[in-house]
Amino acid sequence: MEKSESGLFAELCAQLDKREKETLSPRAALTKDGLRRMPEKRADEGYRQSFSLDVDRILHSRAYTRYIDKTQVFYLIKNDHITHRVLHVQLVSKIGRTIGRFLRLNEDLIEAIALGHDIGHAPFGHEGETFLSELCQEYGIGPFLHNVQSVQFLDKVERGGKGWNLCLQTLDGILCHDGEIHNQYLHPVKKKGFQDLDADIRAKIDNPTTPLIPMTAEGCVVRMADTISYIGRDIEDAIRLNLIERNQIPPECAEILGSTNGSIVHTLVTDIIQNSANQPEITFSASISEALKRLKQFNLDKIYLHKKVKQNSQVIRALFRYLFEKFLEDFQKQKLDSAIFTSFLRGKDPAYLEGHQDAEIVRDFLAGMTDHYFLRQCPQDMQPKPAL
Repeated sequence: MEKSESGLFAELCAQLDKREKETLSPRAALTKDGLRRMPEKRADEGYRQSFSLDVDRILHSRAYTRYIDKTQVFYLIKNDHITHRVLHVQLVSKIGRTIGRFLRLNEDLIEAIALGHDIGHAPFGHEGETFLSELCQEYGIGPFLHNVQSVQFLDKVERGGKGWNLCLQTLDGILCHDGEIHNQYLHPVKKKGFQDLDADIRAKIDNPTTPLIPMTAEGCVVRMADTISYIGRDIEDAIRLNLIERNQIPPECAEILGSTNGSIVHTLVTDIIQNSANQPEITFSASISEALKRLKQFNLDKIYLHKKVKQNSQVIRALFRYLFEKFLEDFQKQKLDSAIFTSFLRGKDPAYLEGHQDAEIVRDFLAGMTDHYFLRQCPQDMQPKPAL
């Protein structure tokens, strides 16, 4: 007698769960432990495992589609070979899954966290984040933080304001990615619940310097992979744009890590696998960690703060204020032909409107914009000129 389709997939899923338990490391997150805010039956998830389903939901989100035109570091650049946010998250995913495979961790969870970790980034990268944060604080809704906003998009904005109901482990890894903070090692803080996620979000908004540690080894891997993916890539982009020369890389960093993106990535990935295997932490060796810390400082001083990178900063800041105030007024005056209604609020669940202040709605709209869409909302005479 042939099995029904549901029976067949139930058996296959059970086999996959059994294989995870037998082959993954004891510190790996197992699919069976995936926890959703609103429980879903296995039949509702289909035949996909929980973290794999999270990957699919993120990939099919509207916010993920907009990665294609989001600044990584350099904006207003006419060069097709400069890294954009969409490539960055793919690199984080690939590097993270490579590390996870050798450490016998859950690669589906790593991929979900990696692909979703920067979905909350505002247009124009970290500068855009800074300018939007200034406005959010001025209007009394607390600072804008892209990791908090990533959870906001996936949990409360997507699907017409209903959210994707992603697993706690995925959302926690996204919230805690903090790739700009330097850590030699990370030890997962286990046994979190959704109340802890909500408390972490409140703590981060109250004090942006609050350190957050992921609840899973997979989340720790993504946090390390975030740094590994951008540190050398940003150097290559800066060299391509004639902002720096390769021989400017500090010799003490180049000798240990290498002087090309490929050698830097290989060195860091190899080191983290060697030092994290069969250990409770995800860790770099001391010498590699110190060299990486120095290289991050070099990137900050010579690339991210370069005057050519910053030449349009004040124009972009003024445009953020212009759009924030414009769309806040449009919303409050119920100008239904405004883009905040036609492109963002149309079809939104009433619970979204009821659960957010006016300024928070404007924040969500601006944060979700691509660079080009942002500029299209601005008067022509306020437009910035290409930077490089």
